[in-house]
Amino acid sequence: MNRREFTKRLALTGTVLAMPGVLRAAETSLRFAHYGSASDSVSAAAGKFAELVAEKTGGALAIEVYGNGALGNSPTMLEGTRLGTIDMVTTGNPYFTASMPVLNLLDLPFLFQSDAHAFKVLDGAVGETLMGSMGDAGLQGIAFWELGFRNLTNSARPVKEPADLKGLKIRTTPNPAHVLAFETLGAAPTPMPFAEVYSALQTGTIDGQENPVNHIYANKLHEVQKYMSLTRHAYTTSPLVVNARRWSGLSPEFQAAMKEAAREAASFQRELNDEEDKVALEAMAAAGMEIEENPNSDAFREAVAETTRKAYVAQFGSDLIDQVDAAAA
Repeated sequence: MNRREFTKRLALTGTVLAMPGVLRAAETSLRFAHYGSASDSVSAAAGKFAELVAEKTGGALAIEVYGNGALGNSPTMLEGTRLGTIDMVTTGNPYFTASMPVLNLLDLPFLFQSDAHAFKVLDGAVGETLMGSMGDAGLQGIAFWELGFRNLTNSARPVKEPADLKGLKIRTTPNPAHVLAFETLGAAPTPMPFAEVYSALQTGTIDGQENPVNHIYANKLHEVQKYMSLTRHAYTTSPLVVNARRWSGLSPEFQAAMKEAAREAASFQRELNDEEDKVALEAMAAAGMEIEENPNSDAFREAVAETTRKAYVAQFGSDLIDQVDAAAA
């Protein structure tokens, strides 16, 4: 089933997906919040997850999906999940780093060499370590979903070299590594909730932003941006997390079903993103966006990678970074 079919079946305002073959009424339901619009791959992944959980529990556990920021912006949804007013959430990793700074590892510029490298790390020992670190913040991680590799857009000029960013006001996430990287490049990093980005670009409050291709297209940012550079300067994962107290109250069977479903939905979303990136680039180019396909990636890497890594190592040591680097071999 493709994304469009899932989107049609997924009610983004809190309705549980109706499942064929459900054996009994749900014994337990969980409210699951996310940021994505109906056309975003996270909506399809959420629908897949809800469907799989229902299948694996015979309908005894129901996932109520609230998308498109229906329960608040990303920081609000994450805090709600920590406090227990929301049962579970997925949102970009940068929003986790204020309360869980060790997760800043995953947002270091040029940390991952490819999709395969990122998936190997996230689905392996490093991912398990980071998931295990969330307990102190009141969360239980169950899978790493994704936004993908981030790329630059702006309305001022083409960006091929690091110097082309000088003076541009760029919306970034609040992640310290992202902010430091753009400061190092001579830009003016401007963190703000994603829900505010379109209007800020439209009014000229900011010059540009950086996000994965499919996320840019799904949220129509190409309508208010002229230039894109495929810098792939950082990879953004979207941890899927549950309130820790709520999680501990679920049966082992429900927990196992949710973990399995979350991993399967992650794979589904990754494949979907690969397919849709190509479509999105073609569509944005056809709409008039100028796309720089070969920016000077080596120059961007040399400008920011060492600086941001040193800042992380100074706080957390080099063990996790060393494991990430070893996974690229």
